[in-house]
Order: sequence, then C-alpha cells, then structure tokens
Amino acid sequence: MAGHQHTWQAGSAHQLPAAAAGPAGPRASTAKGDVICYYGNRGEPDPIILTPGTYGLSNALLETPWRKLCFGKQLFLEAVERSQALPKDVLIANLLDVLNNEEAQLPDPAIEDQGREYVQPVLSKYAAVCVRCPGYGTRTNTIILVDADGHVTFTERSMMDKDLSRWETRTYEFTLQN
Repeated sequence: MAGHQHTWQAGSAHQLPAAAAGPAGPRASTAKGDVICYYGNRGEPDPIILTPGTYGLSNALLETPWRKLCFGKQLFLEAVERSQALPKDVLIANLLDVLNNEEAQLPDPAIEDQGREYVQPVLSKYAAVCVRCPGYGTRTNTIILVDADGHVTFTERSMMDKDLSRWETRTYEFTLQN
C-alpha cells in the first residue's frame, strides 16, 4: 500500500492479493481471510468491500478517473512489478518517488470542471500525483509493506513545519499477530 496525505485529506493506492475461496465461493479477502473495504466521507453510506485488484484514491472518491490518478496507478504497478528483484529499501525509495511525482497530467477535463475558479490558477500543480501549491498540497507519504509472513514495514515521510525543504522519514517494523 502506498499513499499520501494532503493538507486537508488522505490519499492512497492499494495492491490486493488474489481472492480466497471459502464455502461461499470467492470473496474479497486476503490470503488470511481479512476483508478489505473502502469507506469515505462522500459517496456510499456503507463501506464498500473491495475485490482483489489495484485501486487508486486521490482527493475524490475511490477510482475517480482523473489522469493523475490513472498515471499514479501506472507508476505504482510498474514499481510493484519490479519489486521482486529489489531490496526493501530500494522498493520504498521507488514508491516514494511515485508519490512525489510532480508531472502535470493535462489536459484533464474532470479536474478542470471541479472547482473551476479555484483550480484554474494552480491547475498544472493540482493535476500531478504530488500536489505542491501554496497553502495546499501533499504533506505526508506513507508506504506499508506486508510480506507473506506478516512482517510489516511502515514508512512515513512527512513535511516539517509546512516547509517544502524539510522532510522527516520514519520507519517502523513489526509482525502481525494471528
């Protein structure tokens, strides 16, 4: 899982394992039977059970078809595809690079139509995976890696005191309990 938080809200991308088959047939779950859901403060009133796959979340509902979201998912999938041959620290660095991509994904009518008067002056910055605008933008990146043995590596990179030149990265490791 890789994601980042903006000044006002969170965002992430998720890679889910293949569906587990139980007595009721295939369902959205991890290999250990955990169900993964999406729930937000807009959209559906109840959590949505996610089927196995890759999902993108930006400053809108899950899978909003913004170009920056589609581009970020593509970069994420490429990093995941290369991940088997990489040491963990290099994979984390690659995923942080994905989350900090400032390449504007224009034109994007879906973003342009949303908040036209607000977005237009900063459109080239707002239309990137990593948003860097005065007073608004990406302030935290989070990478969560979980291996087959339940070993978790949680890495978070956070902006210090709203200063784009000052970042702190912390990593925590632990093992999930059965």
